[in-house]
Amino acid sequence: MLRGVVAAFSFMTRVPVWRGPVLEADLGRSVGFFPLVGLVLGLALTGFAFASHAVFSPLLLAVLLVALLAALTGGLHLDGMADLFDALGGGRGDRVRMLAIMRDSRIGSHGAAGLTLLLVAKVAALTRVLETHDLVVVLAFPAIARWAVTPLVVLFPYARPEGLGRAFHGAGRRELAIAAAIAAAAVAALGTRLLLPTLGAGLLVMAMGWWLSRRLGGLTGDIYGAGIEMAELIVLVLAEVN
Repeated sequence: MLRGVVAAFSFMTRVPVWRGPVLEADLGRSVGFFPLVGLVLGLALTGFAFASHAVFSPLLLAVLLVALLAALTGGLHLDGMADLFDALGGGRGDRVRMLAIMRDSRIGSHGAAGLTLLLVAKVAALTRVLETHDLVVVLAFPAIARWAVTPLVVLFPYARPEGLGRAFHGAGRRELAIAAAIAAAAVAALGTRLLLPTLGAGLLVMAMGWWLSRRLGGLTGDIYGAGIEMAELIVLVLAEVN
């Protein structure tokens, strides 16, 4: 279990943890601890927001929080989001072409436009959260988003015979249950008003996964990253609508 926790932090963040060899089985176990990684990221964002709210305007602080989150994760999920937009925009509905575009490390015009829109939307949503001094949402949204993507890993096939995200497919229903238990405990502790954003993020990410799986014959690591980014945005938006 400890190796699974370490693998989750080692792969999903730039937080300095043990960087020894990580087995494929460890990556499978790590899926259950995705929400725990999110909680630690949320704590870092909340601490920065609490220490800086008197210095920066809500808009500037929102920009800094989005930048801090990208730095802590190494931009891993943002890269997946850009690749997915490129595949959707340039793949012309062809499965092989879409998978090839997602494998390409370069970002095209569709990816750049989609990434820009995503970042603008996250800054706008976070600005609203900070204007109401709702640091509970700042703490919770990374954890809820990382829980929302765990069903995509466990319940859908992988679209390629090999790939970085395929190693996580050692995860099973036990990891799904662990992730759900961590997320449920966080929501219960932080307030049931987070229930609607949590359910909304989970349902919309599942719908995205189902739609893309039908088009691609499975999912990829880029889609997992894009799912996290979309879930973060959904939680921020629904938390303030709720």
